[in-house]
Amino acid sequence: MSTREDETIHKLIERGITLGCAESLTGGGLAARIVNVPGVSAVFRGGVVSYATDVKESVLGVDPEQIDATGPVDEQVALQMARGARKLLSANVALATTGVAGPGPADGQPAGTVWIAIAGTLGERAKLLQLQGNRGEIREASVTAAIQLLDEALKEAD
Repeated sequence: MSTREDETIHKLIERGITLGCAESLTGGGLAARIVNVPGVSAVFRGGVVSYATDVKESVLGVDPEQIDATGPVDEQVALQMARGARKLLSANVALATTGVAGPGPADGQPAGTVWIAIAGTLGERAKLLQLQGNRGEIREASVTAAIQLLDEALKEAD
């Protein structure tokens, strides 16, 4: 993890803000990057890898009608995933990732289309990413962007 990402996680630790995550295209990569930080066990509650659409619905509580209307790569789906993870994991804040890593399009979206979201005591927001690269690069960039979204929310809470 880079120093900047370490600093973001350490801000959570210093403030006692618990964190969870809900991941789709990142497949656990976000949680793996978070747990690289020493001391994070004080605040990291866990994560849900909800790769399949029905898992987003049954475990995270994403509205099936939303997914039917927009597909899983959508702003509201990302926000609902973050809200669901926050509730399920009893966390103050949760991050979510959903999108298409590639190599080709999926769910009507081109590879590199990603939504990240945050929900909880630091507020709610989602961000659309249009990423370039191979499957691994898109997944890694999505993880980095999710942690940056957390950093932005922490800075705004200062």
